[in-house]
Amino acid sequence: MYDLARKLLFQLSPEISHELSIDLIGAGGRLGLNRLLCKAPRALPVNVMGLEFPNPVGLAAGLDKNGDAIDGFAQLGFGFIEIGTVTPRPQPGNPKPRLFRLPEAEAIINRMGFNNLGVDHLLARVKAASYKGVLGINIGKNFDTPVEHAVDDYLIGLDKVYPHASYVTVNVSSPNTPGLRSLQYGDSLKQLLEALRQRQEDLAVEHGRRVPLAIKIAPDMTDEEIAQVAAALVEAGMDAVIATNTTLSRDGVEELPHGNEGGGLSGAPVRDKSTHVVKVLAGELGGRLPIIAVGGITEGRHAAEKIAAGASLVQIYSGFIYKGPALIREAVDAIGALQR
Repeated sequence: MYDLARKLLFQLSPEISHELSIDLIGAGGRLGLNRLLCKAPRALPVNVMGLEFPNPVGLAAGLDKNGDAIDGFAQLGFGFIEIGTVTPRPQPGNPKPRLFRLPEAEAIINRMGFNNLGVDHLLARVKAASYKGVLGINIGKNFDTPVEHAVDDYLIGLDKVYPHASYVTVNVSSPNTPGLRSLQYGDSLKQLLEALRQRQEDLAVEHGRRVPLAIKIAPDMTDEEIAQVAAALVEAGMDAVIATNTTLSRDGVEELPHGNEGGGLSGAPVRDKSTHVVKVLAGELGGRLPIIAVGGITEGRHAAEKIAAGASLVQIYSGFIYKGPALIREAVDAIGALQR
């Protein structure tokens, strides 16, 4: 069924197809129909960040930026849902076209630019959802906020989403917001983490519960840079790291139609690069911080590879677009087989 739906959706432009898919998944969730579309994955519970996950396969941020289809995605069998990236104020994102399929490589290039309807809209959708499982909310800065004032945007986002999130992801690794990736390095990273950590403690007292913080990093780092980030995350007392975001590399896709479009590349071509980051992180962290792995999971065995490399959880995005809901169950089964 999904193969047919994909053929029809792929006849449309990528962004229209994306919007239509979110509408359909959201409608299916409201009607309770989505659980009829695919067999539910087996139970494979895991405790990470002090949270109980029914299975370790989640939806990555970016697919449901505004939280419009939370119940719909949950009914497809995901062990957890991450929505966003959301910014304090609504913003249109970059000019269109800004989303490109590379089907020969099971890949996507996007330069969306944090297009979203703002944090208040997202929170209204969260409140309207019936979903009671693990919900991550991914926060970022507005494009017109200077990098030197980025901390202010992240603190606004954290303040607003904190009462409604199971965990909060801080996105400092999108390649599509000018200057954002500079926040992953040196004093900029330390200052951001210190501010977030202090606000997290204040909010924990205010709301009577501690919501974990995860930092999402890019795949385009040297091993030395990964080690420095790992040390900074541990020193700041962060709760998890998500590895990785999209890559600026075009290795293996340069000759494909749209292969040299600007933006972040996701899907199969980023798999090995992302898994390498997970391995290096795991070695540096030594179990002090859990890793959530994302990048290039288009088959169940790829999810198991991420777990074997040192991840505790995985997320899928491009693989879901190319393979559909069956990939969730396939990934859960592969991870389960690895753990037996």
